[in-house]
Amino acid sequence: MFTDTQLLEIQHKGINPELVEKQIERFKTGFFPMHITNPASISKGIIEVTHKEAQKLIKFFNKSKKKQKMIKFVPASGAASRMFKMLYSILEEYDGSEESYNKLFSKTGMHTPAYFFEHITEFAFYDALVDVLARNGFLLQDLLDAKDYTTILTYLLTSKGLKYGELPKGALFFHQYPDNPRTAIEEHMVEGAQYAKNSNGDVFLHFTVSPEFIQEFKDIVQKTKAQYQEQYNVKFYVDYSVQNLATDTIAVTKENTPFLNADGSLLFRPAGHGALIENLNELDFDLIFIKNIDNVVPDSYKQSTVYYKKVLAGILLHYQKIIFDFYKKLKKSKHLSEKLQKKIIAVFTQELSYVFPDDFFEMPKDDRKDYLLDLLYSPIRVCGMVKNEGEPGGGPFFVKENDGSQTLQIVEMAQLDESSQEHMDIVKQATHFNPVDIVCGIKDSEGKKFNILKYVDEEAGIITMKSKDGKELKALELPGLWNGAMSHWITIFVEVPIITFNPVKEVTDLLRAEHKQL
Repeated sequence: MFTDTQLLEIQHKGINPELVEKQIERFKTGFFPMHITNPASISKGIIEVTHKEAQKLIKFFNKSKKKQKMIKFVPASGAASRMFKMLYSILEEYDGSEESYNKLFSKTGMHTPAYFFEHITEFAFYDALVDVLARNGFLLQDLLDAKDYTTILTYLLTSKGLKYGELPKGALFFHQYPDNPRTAIEEHMVEGAQYAKNSNGDVFLHFTVSPEFIQEFKDIVQKTKAQYQEQYNVKFYVDYSVQNLATDTIAVTKENTPFLNADGSLLFRPAGHGALIENLNELDFDLIFIKNIDNVVPDSYKQSTVYYKKVLAGILLHYQKIIFDFYKKLKKSKHLSEKLQKKIIAVFTQELSYVFPDDFFEMPKDDRKDYLLDLLYSPIRVCGMVKNEGEPGGGPFFVKENDGSQTLQIVEMAQLDESSQEHMDIVKQATHFNPVDIVCGIKDSEGKKFNILKYVDEEAGIITMKSKDGKELKALELPGLWNGAMSHWITIFVEVPIITFNPVKEVTDLLRAEHKQL
């Protein structure tokens, strides 16, 4: 299938040529859609925690964390260019004429160029923009008065100035404080200090970063950590990893033949956030908090975030103890007793919303024991879910597995058969949305790490249409980090308030009240 030159390309990336051939075959066959049966909802797959219960869980977490090695894992790869898509349209299309002004600035609403420039003084990066313009002989107010938006955006987005269109989101000033602005990286440090601090006052943070941005991250951490260590009486240990090049997947044409670059080389693309399961698998910690780089708030709004992170961790530790006890008892018993079976099934069906296969009770006793041992011997994740307010992305559903069981899964729309009226009707009934607010337990009852790569559902990948050099191509995304890559984990969904979910997808999201320090 490949020429000798192409085989060398593949080997140079550290990829097995047979795997690339399988990827091309996957483009031809596609992925089977997920078989959703119901949306997860309150008391039917999603746990609703009362204030009294939350207090108990936080107390349990605070007591138990003394024995836990904890880390905050932040997917932070990629440039922030998509945040500024609206502003790039001004750079490309605005020529200063009244006609182009009317075309580009006539729309109203938060996510419009007019709104951006009307509120430009409110952004945390405003002072830095004023400074860089002044160093180059410009006064920002003069440029605004003259409607010279091109110069302003050139110094905001490109390497002539702040190069915000080229930097990662983590390196951008998100929030303004009386003394200084803070980047998203700093907000994660401050947040981590408030719930991921161990008994020695250590806070471990791990950022997954594109290779070209690692030094940028290190410089920000080095410049700011002394201030936050003193302020919060902690010591930060920050490390970084990059997405393994060997997880890149080949791109193909619409005819499912390898897509070639202009120089004739094969095109490989990063395989989405699902590739980060390998980075997660390298961590040796008991408790891992996962949260995206852009979902941070200033100190005024951190209380709810910290509160519910501790609640989620308390739930994880609570059920981890129950599951570990079950596993140890079942493992050392010669045969499965009716009493133990009832207890295990009661917890899984009544509290964890697991649906056993129809033929489970018809299995021989030893087979039932093996089934329960496999079920119990799994990594655990507790996922916060917010009420659905129309945000795009995945949500919590019951999924029917090949063995007839039904498990709780985070499912993306791209994983569904959109031609199925039944599935679309189920989606319409969904009440909650996945904000990527996860606490993970990746060790077994003896403190040994699971190989979490064994718990990936390889059938949960996604094929998407992209383009390069004006030509259409097909891209292959590996099973997503919080959906397919964690399919075979024990999953617990918990409702958390919408105030804990404040992503920055467009630059004007930073003007929302939740991103302003009071």
